[in-house]
Amino acid sequence: MTTKLDRIVQLAKTQPKLAFTSLAHLLTVDFLMETWKQMNRRGAAGMDQETTTAFEANLRQRCESLVQRAKAGQYRPLPVRRVEIPKGEGKTRPLGIPTVEDRLLQRAVARLLETIYEQDFLPCSYGFRPGRSAHDALRELRNQCMAGRVTTIFETDIRGFFDHLDHRWLMKMLRLRVADTVILRLIVRWLKAGAIVGGVLVRSEEGSPQGGPISPLLANIYLHYVLDLWFQKRHVKSVRGKAYLTRFADDFVAAFEFQVDAKEFEERVRERLKQFNLDLAEAKTRRIRFGRLPHLQGKRTDSFTFLGFQHVAGRDRHGRFAVIRLPAQKSCSRLLDTVKSLLRVHLHARGPQIQMMLLRKLRGFYQYFGLNGCKQRLSRLRHQIMYAWRQAWRLRGQRSKYQWVYLNRCSWFMLPHPEVVHPNV
Repeated sequence: MTTKLDRIVQLAKTQPKLAFTSLAHLLTVDFLMETWKQMNRRGAAGMDQETTTAFEANLRQRCESLVQRAKAGQYRPLPVRRVEIPKGEGKTRPLGIPTVEDRLLQRAVARLLETIYEQDFLPCSYGFRPGRSAHDALRELRNQCMAGRVTTIFETDIRGFFDHLDHRWLMKMLRLRVADTVILRLIVRWLKAGAIVGGVLVRSEEGSPQGGPISPLLANIYLHYVLDLWFQKRHVKSVRGKAYLTRFADDFVAAFEFQVDAKEFEERVRERLKQFNLDLAEAKTRRIRFGRLPHLQGKRTDSFTFLGFQHVAGRDRHGRFAVIRLPAQKSCSRLLDTVKSLLRVHLHARGPQIQMMLLRKLRGFYQYFGLNGCKQRLSRLRHQIMYAWRQAWRLRGQRSKYQWVYLNRCSWFMLPHPEVVHPNV
Protein backbone atom coordinates (compact mmCIF):
# COMPACT_ATOMS: atom_id res chain seq x y z
CA MET A 1 0.00 0.00 0.00
CA THR A 2 2.87 2.36 0.80
CA THR A 3 4.31 1.74 -2.67
CA LYS A 4 0.95 2.57 -4.30
CA LEU A 5 0.62 5.79 -2.29
CA ASP A 6 4.17 6.74 -3.24
CA ARG A 7 3.24 6.26 -6.88
CA ILE A 8 0.33 8.68 -6.46
CA VAL A 9 2.67 11.19 -4.81
CA GLN A 10 5.07 11.01 -7.74
CA LEU A 11 2.31 11.42 -10.33
CA ALA A 12 0.76 14.35 -8.43
CA LYS A 13 4.14 16.03 -8.10
CA THR A 14 5.25 15.61 -11.72
CA GLN A 15 1.82 16.17 -13.36
CA PRO A 16 0.09 19.06 -11.55
CA LYS A 17 -2.87 19.03 -13.96
CA LEU A 18 -3.54 15.28 -13.88
CA ALA A 19 -7.00 14.19 -12.69
CA PHE A 20 -6.78 10.80 -10.96
CA THR A 21 -9.40 8.38 -12.30
CA SER A 22 -8.57 5.32 -10.20
CA LEU A 23 -8.36 5.80 -6.44
CA ALA A 24 -11.22 3.73 -5.02
CA HIS A 25 -9.40 0.43 -5.63
CA LEU A 26 -7.01 1.48 -2.83
CA LEU A 27 -9.90 1.41 -0.34
CA THR A 28 -9.24 -2.14 0.76
CA VAL A 29 -9.97 -3.90 4.04
CA ASP A 30 -6.27 -3.79 4.98
CA PHE A 31 -6.11 -0.08 4.18
CA LEU A 32 -9.08 0.64 6.44
CA MET A 33 -7.61 -1.47 9.25
CA GLU A 34 -4.32 0.40 8.88
CA THR A 35 -6.25 3.69 8.98
CA TRP A 36 -8.04 2.53 12.14
CA LYS A 37 -4.71 2.33 13.97
CA GLN A 38 -4.06 6.01 13.19
CA MET A 39 -7.42 7.25 14.48
CA ASN A 40 -8.33 8.67 17.86
CA ARG A 41 -10.29 5.80 19.39
CA ARG A 42 -11.40 7.87 22.37
CA GLY A 43 -13.71 10.01 20.26
CA ALA A 44 -17.37 10.50 21.13
CA ALA A 45 -20.10 8.33 19.61
CA GLY A 46 -22.23 9.59 16.73
CA MET A 47 -26.01 9.60 16.51
CA ASP A 48 -26.16 5.77 16.51
CA GLN A 49 -24.43 5.81 19.94
CA GLU A 50 -21.94 3.14 18.81
CA THR A 51 -18.58 3.47 20.58
CA THR A 52 -15.15 2.78 19.13
CA THR A 53 -14.81 -0.21 21.46
CA ALA A 54 -17.98 -1.80 20.07
CA PHE A 55 -16.86 -1.14 16.48
CA GLU A 56 -13.40 -2.58 17.09
CA ALA A 57 -14.78 -5.81 18.57
CA ASN A 58 -15.65 -6.96 15.04
CA LEU A 59 -13.26 -4.76 13.09
CA ARG A 60 -12.39 -6.90 10.04
CA GLN A 61 -15.99 -7.86 9.29
CA ARG A 62 -17.10 -4.23 9.68
CA CYS A 63 -14.32 -3.08 7.32
CA GLU A 64 -15.27 -5.72 4.75
CA SER A 65 -18.89 -4.60 4.81
CA LEU A 66 -17.89 -0.92 4.61
CA VAL A 67 -15.59 -1.44 1.61
CA GLN A 68 -18.20 -3.48 -0.23
CA ARG A 69 -20.98 -0.93 0.31
CA ALA A 70 -18.75 2.04 -0.57
CA LYS A 71 -17.64 0.59 -3.90
CA ALA A 72 -21.12 -0.67 -4.81
CA GLY A 73 -22.73 2.71 -4.13
CA GLN A 74 -24.80 1.27 -1.25
CA TYR A 75 -23.07 3.19 1.52
CA ARG A 76 -25.24 5.87 3.16
CA PRO A 77 -23.68 8.01 5.91
CA LEU A 78 -25.85 8.89 8.89
CA PRO A 79 -26.42 12.55 9.83
CA VAL A 80 -23.86 13.98 12.24
CA ARG A 81 -24.71 14.60 15.87
CA ARG A 82 -24.57 18.37 16.41
CA VAL A 83 -23.10 19.71 19.66
CA GLU A 84 -22.25 23.28 20.58
CA ILE A 85 -18.72 24.00 21.86
CA PRO A 86 -18.28 27.19 23.94
CA LYS A 87 -15.81 29.66 22.37
CA GLY A 88 -16.03 32.54 24.86
CA GLU A 89 -18.10 35.72 25.14
CA GLY A 90 -21.30 33.67 25.18
CA LYS A 91 -20.66 32.33 21.66
CA THR A 92 -20.54 28.69 20.60
CA ARG A 93 -19.05 26.75 17.69
CA PRO A 94 -21.17 23.97 16.14
CA LEU A 95 -19.37 20.63 16.04
CA GLY A 96 -20.67 17.70 14.00
CA ILE A 97 -19.80 14.24 15.28
CA PRO A 98 -20.09 11.48 12.63
CA THR A 99 -20.60 7.83 13.53
CA VAL A 100 -17.51 5.68 14.08
CA GLU A 101 -18.04 3.94 10.74
CA ASP A 102 -18.34 7.24 8.90
CA ARG A 103 -15.24 8.62 10.63
CA LEU A 104 -13.19 5.60 9.56
CA LEU A 105 -14.16 5.86 5.90
CA GLN A 106 -13.70 9.64 5.91
CA ARG A 107 -10.20 9.29 7.32
CA ALA A 108 -9.30 6.62 4.74
CA VAL A 109 -10.47 8.84 1.85
CA ALA A 110 -8.66 11.81 3.40
CA ARG A 111 -5.42 9.80 3.42
CA LEU A 112 -5.79 9.15 -0.32
CA LEU A 113 -6.56 12.76 -1.15
CA GLU A 114 -3.72 14.06 1.04
CA THR A 115 -1.19 12.23 -1.14
CA ILE A 116 -2.40 14.32 -4.08
CA TYR A 117 -3.09 17.69 -2.52
CA GLU A 118 0.00 17.86 -0.33
CA GLN A 119 1.90 18.20 -3.61
CA ASP A 120 -0.37 21.10 -4.64
CA PHE A 121 -0.75 23.09 -1.42
CA LEU A 122 1.44 26.19 -1.12
CA PRO A 123 3.93 26.92 1.70
CA CYS A 124 1.69 29.72 3.06
CA SER A 125 -0.90 27.14 4.24
CA TYR A 126 -0.31 25.57 7.66
CA GLY A 127 -3.62 24.38 9.11
CA PHE A 128 -4.40 20.64 9.43
CA ARG A 129 -1.50 19.47 7.30
CA PRO A 130 0.89 16.62 8.15
CA GLY A 131 4.23 17.89 9.41
CA ARG A 132 2.95 21.45 9.86
CA SER A 133 1.62 23.18 12.96
CA ALA A 134 0.43 26.48 14.33
CA HIS A 135 3.93 27.08 15.70
CA ASP A 136 5.36 26.78 12.18
CA ALA A 137 2.95 29.49 11.03
CA LEU A 138 3.91 31.71 13.97
CA ARG A 139 7.61 31.26 13.22
CA GLU A 140 7.16 32.16 9.55
CA LEU A 141 5.04 35.22 10.33
CA ARG A 142 7.66 36.45 12.81
CA ASN A 143 10.42 35.96 10.23
CA GLN A 144 8.45 37.96 7.69
CA CYS A 145 8.03 40.87 10.09
CA MET A 146 11.63 40.70 11.32
CA ALA A 147 13.49 40.18 8.05
CA GLY A 148 11.09 41.61 5.47
CA ARG A 149 10.29 45.26 4.88
CA VAL A 150 6.87 44.94 6.52
CA THR A 151 5.05 48.12 7.51
CA THR A 152 1.38 47.08 7.47
CA ILE A 153 -0.53 44.02 8.64
CA PHE A 154 -3.98 43.03 7.42
CA GLU A 155 -5.63 40.62 9.85
CA THR A 156 -9.01 39.01 9.33
CA ASP A 157 -11.11 35.89 9.60
CA ILE A 158 -13.71 34.37 7.27
CA ARG A 159 -17.19 34.63 8.74
CA GLY A 160 -18.68 31.20 9.43
CA PHE A 161 -16.44 29.56 6.85
CA PHE A 162 -17.29 25.92 7.62
CA ASP A 163 -21.02 26.80 7.59
CA HIS A 164 -20.89 28.61 4.22
CA LEU A 165 -18.54 26.44 2.18
CA ASP A 166 -20.26 26.15 -1.23
CA HIS A 167 -20.78 22.53 -2.29
CA ARG A 168 -20.95 23.25 -6.02
CA TRP A 169 -17.69 25.20 -6.04
CA LEU A 170 -15.99 22.56 -3.92
CA MET A 171 -16.95 19.74 -6.28
CA LYS A 172 -15.71 21.76 -9.26
CA MET A 173 -12.37 22.21 -7.50
CA LEU A 174 -12.13 18.53 -6.59
CA ARG A 175 -12.79 17.41 -10.17
CA LEU A 176 -9.64 19.23 -11.28
CA ARG A 177 -7.59 16.55 -9.54
CA VAL A 178 -10.03 13.72 -8.76
CA ALA A 179 -12.06 11.99 -11.48
CA ASP A 180 -12.87 8.80 -9.55
CA THR A 181 -16.68 8.67 -9.34
CA VAL A 182 -16.67 6.49 -6.21
CA ILE A 183 -14.59 9.00 -4.24
CA LEU A 184 -16.60 11.97 -5.50
CA ARG A 185 -19.88 10.22 -4.66
CA LEU A 186 -18.71 9.56 -1.11
CA ILE A 187 -17.78 13.22 -0.60
CA VAL A 188 -21.14 14.43 -1.93
CA ARG A 189 -22.99 12.11 0.45
CA TRP A 190 -20.98 13.32 3.43
CA LEU A 191 -21.71 16.93 2.51
CA LYS A 192 -25.43 16.21 2.09
CA ALA A 193 -25.83 13.95 5.14
CA GLY A 194 -27.14 16.78 7.33
CA ALA A 195 -27.15 17.09 11.11
CA ILE A 196 -29.45 16.23 13.98
CA VAL A 197 -30.28 19.46 15.85
CA GLY A 198 -32.67 19.19 18.78
CA GLY A 199 -33.89 15.83 17.50
CA VAL A 200 -34.68 17.26 14.04
CA LEU A 201 -32.81 16.41 10.83
CA VAL A 202 -31.44 19.59 9.21
CA ARG A 203 -29.96 19.45 5.71
CA SER A 204 -28.09 22.25 3.98
CA GLU A 205 -26.83 23.03 0.50
CA GLU A 206 -23.68 24.60 1.94
CA GLY A 207 -21.15 23.98 4.68
CA SER A 208 -19.03 21.10 5.93
CA PRO A 209 -19.51 20.09 9.58
CA GLN A 210 -16.49 20.58 11.79
CA GLY A 211 -15.64 17.33 13.54
CA GLY A 212 -15.38 14.96 10.59
CA PRO A 213 -11.88 13.78 9.61
CA ILE A 214 -12.30 14.93 6.00
CA SER A 215 -13.65 18.43 6.73
CA PRO A 216 -10.24 20.10 7.40
CA LEU A 217 -8.86 18.72 4.13
CA LEU A 218 -11.89 19.90 2.15
CA ALA A 219 -11.52 23.34 3.76
CA ASN A 220 -7.86 23.50 2.75
CA ILE A 221 -8.70 22.47 -0.82
CA TYR A 222 -11.39 25.16 -1.04
CA LEU A 223 -9.16 27.95 0.31
CA HIS A 224 -6.20 26.73 -1.75
CA TYR A 225 -8.07 27.70 -4.91
CA VAL A 226 -10.02 30.64 -3.48
CA LEU A 227 -7.20 32.40 -1.60
CA ASP A 228 -3.71 30.87 -1.72
CA LEU A 229 -3.34 30.40 -5.48
CA TRP A 230 -5.06 33.71 -6.20
CA PHE A 231 -2.70 35.56 -3.85
CA GLN A 232 0.51 33.94 -5.11
CA LYS A 233 -0.29 33.77 -8.83
CA ARG A 234 -2.28 36.97 -9.35
CA HIS A 235 -2.36 39.45 -6.50
CA VAL A 236 1.37 39.45 -5.68
CA LYS A 237 2.14 40.44 -9.27
CA SER A 238 0.12 43.65 -8.89
CA VAL A 239 1.62 44.98 -5.64
CA ARG A 240 4.34 47.63 -5.44
CA GLY A 241 6.44 46.03 -2.70
CA LYS A 242 6.78 42.81 -0.76
CA ALA A 243 3.64 40.90 0.20
CA TYR A 244 3.25 37.78 2.36
CA LEU A 245 0.31 35.53 3.25
CA THR A 246 0.13 33.19 6.25
CA ARG A 247 -3.00 31.04 6.56
CA PHE A 248 -4.07 28.55 9.20
CA ALA A 249 -7.43 27.04 8.17
CA ASP A 250 -9.80 30.01 7.69
CA ASP A 251 -7.70 32.39 9.80
CA PHE A 252 -5.12 34.35 7.80
CA VAL A 253 -2.80 37.36 8.03
CA ALA A 254 -1.30 39.31 5.13
CA ALA A 255 1.83 41.44 5.59
CA PHE A 256 2.80 44.26 3.20
CA GLU A 257 5.69 46.63 2.60
CA PHE A 258 3.40 49.50 1.61
CA GLN A 259 0.13 50.63 3.15
CA VAL A 260 -1.46 51.18 -0.25
CA ASP A 261 -0.90 47.51 -1.11
CA ALA A 262 -2.69 46.45 2.09
CA LYS A 263 -5.63 48.72 1.26
CA GLU A 264 -5.90 47.34 -2.27
CA PHE A 265 -5.68 43.79 -0.95
CA GLU A 266 -8.60 44.39 1.42
CA GLU A 267 -10.77 45.55 -1.46
CA ARG A 268 -9.73 42.74 -3.77
CA VAL A 269 -9.99 39.94 -1.23
CA ARG A 270 -13.53 40.98 -0.36
CA GLU A 271 -14.49 40.75 -4.03
CA ARG A 272 -12.67 37.46 -4.42
CA LEU A 273 -14.42 35.82 -1.46
CA LYS A 274 -17.85 37.06 -2.58
CA GLN A 275 -17.40 35.13 -5.82
CA PHE A 276 -17.35 31.97 -3.70
CA ASN A 277 -20.17 32.97 -1.30
CA LEU A 278 -17.82 33.92 1.54
CA ASP A 279 -17.47 37.11 3.59
CA LEU A 280 -14.93 38.56 5.98
CA ALA A 281 -15.77 38.76 9.68
CA GLU A 282 -15.95 42.54 10.03
CA ALA A 283 -15.29 42.51 13.80
CA LYS A 284 -11.98 40.72 13.20
CA THR A 285 -10.87 42.64 10.10
CA ARG A 286 -8.51 45.61 10.24
CA ARG A 287 -5.31 47.12 8.85
CA ILE A 288 -2.65 48.18 11.31
CA ARG A 289 0.79 49.78 11.16
CA PHE A 290 3.29 47.16 12.25
CA GLY A 291 6.88 46.13 11.56
CA ARG A 292 10.50 47.13 11.77
CA LEU A 293 10.32 50.35 9.73
CA PRO A 294 7.45 52.11 11.57
CA HIS A 295 9.01 51.06 14.85
CA LEU A 296 12.45 52.44 13.99
CA GLN A 297 10.98 55.66 12.58
CA GLY A 298 9.30 56.38 15.90
CA LYS A 299 5.77 55.92 14.55
CA ARG A 300 3.14 54.39 16.77
CA THR A 301 2.53 50.72 16.03
CA ASP A 302 -0.44 48.63 17.02
CA SER A 303 -0.63 44.95 17.97
CA PHE A 304 -2.58 42.15 16.34
CA THR A 305 -3.73 38.67 17.34
CA PHE A 306 -3.10 35.49 15.36
CA LEU A 307 -3.55 31.88 16.49
CA GLY A 308 -4.18 32.92 20.09
CA PHE A 309 -1.05 35.10 20.39
CA GLN A 310 -0.90 38.86 20.67
CA HIS A 311 1.90 40.14 18.40
CA VAL A 312 3.61 43.30 19.68
CA ALA A 313 6.43 45.33 18.11
CA GLY A 314 9.14 45.74 20.74
CA ARG A 315 12.83 45.29 21.42
CA ASP A 316 14.89 42.34 22.55
CA ARG A 317 17.41 42.35 25.41
CA HIS A 318 20.01 43.89 23.10
CA GLY A 319 17.78 46.80 22.11
CA ARG A 320 17.07 45.50 18.60
CA PHE A 321 13.66 45.35 16.99
CA ALA A 322 11.74 42.17 17.79
CA VAL A 323 8.26 40.77 17.37
CA ILE A 324 7.09 39.76 20.83
CA ARG A 325 4.35 37.12 21.08
CA LEU A 326 2.21 36.99 24.21
CA PRO A 327 -0.76 34.78 25.09
CA ALA A 328 -3.78 36.84 24.03
CA GLN A 329 -5.91 38.12 26.88
CA LYS A 330 -8.91 36.40 25.32
CA SER A 331 -7.11 33.04 25.46
CA CYS A 332 -6.15 33.55 29.11
CA SER A 333 -9.65 34.66 30.07
CA ARG A 334 -11.17 31.64 28.37
CA LEU A 335 -8.95 29.26 30.36
CA LEU A 336 -9.66 31.11 33.60
CA ASP A 337 -13.41 30.92 32.97
CA THR A 338 -13.10 27.19 32.27
CA VAL A 339 -11.20 26.68 35.52
CA LYS A 340 -13.78 28.62 37.54
CA SER A 341 -16.60 26.52 36.07
CA LEU A 342 -14.67 23.35 36.89
CA LEU A 343 -14.11 24.51 40.47
CA ARG A 344 -17.81 25.23 40.91
CA VAL A 345 -18.77 21.76 39.67
CA HIS A 346 -16.15 20.01 41.85
CA LEU A 347 -16.45 22.32 44.82
CA HIS A 348 -16.35 19.49 47.37
CA ALA A 349 -13.72 17.30 45.70
CA ARG A 350 -10.50 16.51 47.53
CA GLY A 351 -7.44 18.69 46.97
CA PRO A 352 -5.36 16.14 45.00
CA GLN A 353 -8.30 15.46 42.68
CA ILE A 354 -8.69 19.15 41.85
CA GLN A 355 -4.95 19.47 41.45
CA MET A 356 -4.91 16.73 38.78
CA MET A 357 -7.76 18.42 36.87
CA LEU A 358 -6.01 21.80 36.94
CA LEU A 359 -2.68 20.23 36.00
CA ARG A 360 -4.16 18.83 32.78
CA LYS A 361 -5.64 22.21 31.85
CA LEU A 362 -2.52 24.21 32.71
CA ARG A 363 0.03 21.87 31.12
CA GLY A 364 -1.88 21.87 27.84
CA PHE A 365 -1.92 25.67 27.92
CA TYR A 366 1.81 25.81 28.72
CA GLN A 367 2.55 23.35 25.91
CA TYR A 368 0.99 25.63 23.31
CA PHE A 369 1.90 29.05 24.69
CA GLY A 370 5.40 28.23 25.98
CA LEU A 371 7.28 30.66 23.72
CA ASN A 372 10.08 33.07 24.57
CA GLY A 373 8.65 36.15 26.27
CA CYS A 374 5.49 34.43 27.51
CA LYS A 375 6.60 33.32 30.99
CA GLN A 376 5.55 36.51 32.79
CA ARG A 377 1.98 36.45 31.47
CA LEU A 378 1.72 32.69 32.03
CA SER A 379 2.96 33.10 35.60
CA ARG A 380 0.29 35.72 36.19
CA LEU A 381 -2.33 33.31 34.84
CA ARG A 382 -1.05 30.57 37.14
CA HIS A 383 -1.46 32.90 40.12
CA GLN A 384 -4.99 33.84 39.01
CA ILE A 385 -5.93 30.16 38.82
CA MET A 386 -4.54 29.48 42.30
CA TYR A 387 -6.41 32.53 43.63
CA ALA A 388 -9.65 31.29 42.03
CA TRP A 389 -9.06 27.87 43.64
CA ARG A 390 -8.55 29.47 47.05
CA GLN A 391 -11.67 31.61 46.68
CA ALA A 392 -13.73 28.58 45.68
CA TRP A 393 -12.53 26.60 48.70
CA ARG A 394 -13.30 29.47 51.04
CA LEU A 395 -16.95 29.00 50.07
CA ARG A 396 -16.83 25.57 51.70
CA GLY A 397 -16.56 27.13 55.16
CA GLN A 398 -13.72 27.42 57.68
CA ARG A 399 -12.47 30.49 55.85
CA SER A 400 -9.58 30.99 58.25
CA LYS A 401 -8.19 27.58 57.31
CA TYR A 402 -7.59 28.48 53.68
CA GLN A 403 -5.08 31.29 54.15
CA TRP A 404 -2.09 31.51 51.80
CA VAL A 405 0.29 30.53 54.60
CA TYR A 406 -1.55 27.24 55.06
CA LEU A 407 -2.16 26.49 51.40
CA ASN A 408 1.43 27.13 50.35
CA ARG A 409 2.51 24.34 52.70
CA CYS A 410 0.16 21.84 51.03
CA SER A 411 1.77 19.79 48.24
CA TRP A 412 -1.62 19.22 46.60
CA PHE A 413 -2.09 22.99 46.16
CA MET A 414 1.06 23.43 44.07
CA LEU A 415 0.75 24.03 40.31
CA PRO A 416 3.70 23.93 37.85
CA HIS A 417 5.48 27.09 36.82
CA PRO A 418 5.62 27.92 33.09
CA GLU A 419 8.68 27.07 31.00
CA VAL A 420 9.81 27.86 27.45
CA VAL A 421 8.70 24.79 25.49
CA HIS A 422 9.34 26.15 21.98
CA PRO A 423 12.58 28.18 22.12
CA ASN A 424 12.98 28.27 18.32
CA VAL A 425 9.52 29.49 17.36
